[in-house]
Amino acid sequence: MTLAQHLGAAGLSLPHYGRKDLGAVLPAALAAVGAGHVVNWRNAESDRQRLGLPRVRHVVVVLLDGLGHLQLDARRGHAPFLRSIESGVVTAGYPTTTAASLAMFGTGQPSGRTGMTGYTAMNPGTGKVANLISWENAEAPEEWQRQPSLLEQAAADGFTITTLGKRRFAGSGLTQAVLRGGQFVGAESLAERIDVALGAARQSGVSYCYWGEIDAAGHRYGWESQEWVAALEDADRELRRLASQLPRGTAMVVTADHGMIDVTGAPRWDAGEHPGLLEGVRLTAGEPRALHLHLDESVNAEEVVERWRNVLGKHAAVVTKADADAGGLFGEILPEVSGRIGDVVVAMAGRATVVDSRSQSERSMALIGVHGSLTPEELQVPLLAAVGG
Repeated sequence: MTLAQHLGAAGLSLPHYGRKDLGAVLPAALAAVGAGHVVNWRNAESDRQRLGLPRVRHVVVVLLDGLGHLQLDARRGHAPFLRSIESGVVTAGYPTTTAASLAMFGTGQPSGRTGMTGYTAMNPGTGKVANLISWENAEAPEEWQRQPSLLEQAAADGFTITTLGKRRFAGSGLTQAVLRGGQFVGAESLAERIDVALGAARQSGVSYCYWGEIDAAGHRYGWESQEWVAALEDADRELRRLASQLPRGTAMVVTADHGMIDVTGAPRWDAGEHPGLLEGVRLTAGEPRALHLHLDESVNAEEVVERWRNVLGKHAAVVTKADADAGGLFGEILPEVSGRIGDVVVAMAGRATVVDSRSQSERSMALIGVHGSLTPEELQVPLLAAVGG
């Protein structure tokens, strides 16, 4: 069976790499303001046309962490403004997790090129697991992630680039790795960020605003919770204000990095307590919905695949790195990135998870809302657009 067939049998599907994917959003925005020529990896003007963005002098791009297309659709009554500006759907890349998706957004390139291969990833230089959110055990950001930042390229070409996020994110490993360039403005509340974005929109260029409260509520309470709905309502209200006050000749684009599923009551395996899963596995990385298995040197990857398939059955698509590469799961895998991808790759199906109590905290294993795999709920994210004036 091919990779696509393995995924299809598990109810999973490949990202739309190079077409309507998350990597098209920032190139399209740059093309809209006349900066598309700074994008070398893909055709930014084609992305602009494909996503339907008009030519304007400024674009405010808002990324709502954790807001999947299907979750928004299910709670559309709580987001009347966002519902009114729906423009379409794009896919995240694999894995559907923040580090990989922000890298895809910031560079236009999939994780096989950026090396942002999960919440955690094996650092081949140290043999330890690196956390790509906290940046613990990872190398210097520019060394770990070598693909050019589109924001940095646009700023170097003279365009006004503004990034809005929490003050503590200024200069963080993740920011430096994938979203470096231009001016970073720290603002704690979404309302503050909207105010800054409105000021920046008076000049030609692009503003990028990140908001993480929807994702945080989903992880802790589940996306079907009242807390998640409240976070969505807050975002809907502030983004309505942003759209209503945008100057003429500007536009707003809203998207997300991944969706989410709730896993309470769903099948779960603990690799740390299951000898059949650990046999021959030197190290696990990734996350409970998207695992990388790094094997002992003498172990045959096909044997590990067979063993994991026997244990997980219909609850996962389990393939070798070679099959993942041949099928384009991570996009093109560059040689310097290959060691961060497991010898065996596990994409979970349905709402199932595999945790590892040897390395994960009780808190992380108790999360209600999770993501990382390739169900429609995780893969599909909204594309929403409004024009000022």
